[in-house]
Amino acid sequence: MSANKKVCVVGLGYIGLPTASLLGTKGFSVYGYDVSQRVVDTINRGGIHIVEPDLDILVKSAVQSGNLTAGLEPCEADVFIIAVPTPFREGHQPDVSYIEEATKRIAPYVKAGNLVILESTSPVGTTENVVARILREAGHDVDEDVFVAHCPERVLPGRILVELIENDRLVGGINEASTAKAVEFYESFVRGDVIATNARTAELAKLTENAFRDVNIAFANEMSLICDKEEINVGELISLANRHPRVNILQPGPGVGGHCIAVDPWFIVAGAPDLARLVRTAREVNDAKPGWVVDKVKRVAAKFHRPTIGCLGLAFKADVDDLRESPALHIVQQLIRDGVGEILVSEPNLEEHPEIPLLPHHEVIKKADILLLLVDHKPFRKLKAAELKEKILIDTRGIIQ
Repeated sequence: MSANKKVCVVGLGYIGLPTASLLGTKGFSVYGYDVSQRVVDTINRGGIHIVEPDLDILVKSAVQSGNLTAGLEPCEADVFIIAVPTPFREGHQPDVSYIEEATKRIAPYVKAGNLVILESTSPVGTTENVVARILREAGHDVDEDVFVAHCPERVLPGRILVELIENDRLVGGINEASTAKAVEFYESFVRGDVIATNARTAELAKLTENAFRDVNIAFANEMSLICDKEEINVGELISLANRHPRVNILQPGPGVGGHCIAVDPWFIVAGAPDLARLVRTAREVNDAKPGWVVDKVKRVAAKFHRPTIGCLGLAFKADVDDLRESPALHIVQQLIRDGVGEILVSEPNLEEHPEIPLLPHHEVIKKADILLLLVDHKPFRKLKAAELKEKILIDTRGIIQ
C-alpha cells in the first residue's frame, strides 16, 4: 500500500496519537479525529497531551510537514484506524460502546475499497459483531467492497514509538480479502513480521498475551504476601528462583494497572466464565494487592499519633503519566479517604492532579515519617535506604537498597 494513502485515526490517545504521528512521518496523509477540543487544538499546534519519549518530536515533525492534522469530525480516507478505549462496566463486563460510537461516526465517510481497522483491544467477536455489523447496517458491503480487520496494538508505554515499528503485528480480517488488505497496509511501515490470521484469533491472542502476564504477576504478588508473613525478602527469593533455567518469575508490586493487563483478562472471563478459572483467580489476587498495601500502611501508621505519609508515584508504571487503573492512585485515594495521617504525594510525570496536590519528591521525602514507594520512576531509583535515616520505608517495588 503506497504511503500517499489518506488515513483517518479515530481516537488520539496513548495509541492513536503515536500511530497517527508515525504514519505522518512515513509519508501518509493523516487526519486524527477526537472528541476533545483541547486534544485537537494541542495537536494542531504541534504539541502533545500525553507523556511518551520522543513523541513531541514526532508530532511536531508530522504537523509541520502538513501530513498530520486533527479535527472534531471524521473525514473521508482510504484507511480508518479505530483506537478508542475499551474499559469494563460494573461486574467486569466489557464496554464496547466507544467502538460502537466510533464506527457509527465514520460509517457515513466510508466508501468502497476502504480498509477499516480496529486496533482497540476487544472481546472475541467485536470486529465482526460490532464494527462489521454497524458498517453493514449503514449500507456497506463488508463481504466484497469494504475491508474490515483487527490488528491489536502490542506496545509498552515508554517504548511505543520503537515498538510500533519493531514489534511483530497480528492481523486478522473478517475474511481473507480483508486480512490481505490489512497485511499490505502494516507491511508498508512495520519492520517486524506481519502475521496473518483471522479476526477472532487476533482478538483472543492479544487478550491471551496480557492474561499470561497477569497470571505471572499474580504468582509474584502472592509470593510477596507469603514472604511478608515469613519475614523473607521477596526480591531475593525471586532472584534465586529465577536462577533455575526454566523459571522466569516477574516482580511483585502494589497491584496491576494500565489499560491492558488490568482489563484484558476480564474480557476472557466474560466470554467464558465457567472455563477461565485461573485467569479469574489471577485477576482477583492482583486486584486485592492495593488493599493489602493500604492495610500494611495502616498498621505502621498506628504506631504514630498522626504520621506524615509520603507517597511516591501515582502512575500505573514507571516513567509514564498514565493513571488508568493505577493501583498507586487507588492506594493514595484510599489512604486519604480513611484519614490515615497527612498524605503527601509526588508524581514527577504530572504537573497537577485534579484531586491530589503534588509536591517535588525531595520535599515529600523530607517531611515524611512513613515513606511509601509505589512506582519505580527514575528519580526514585536513586534513593538509598541509608539516606532515609529514621523514616519507615514501605517499598512496594523493591528498588531501594
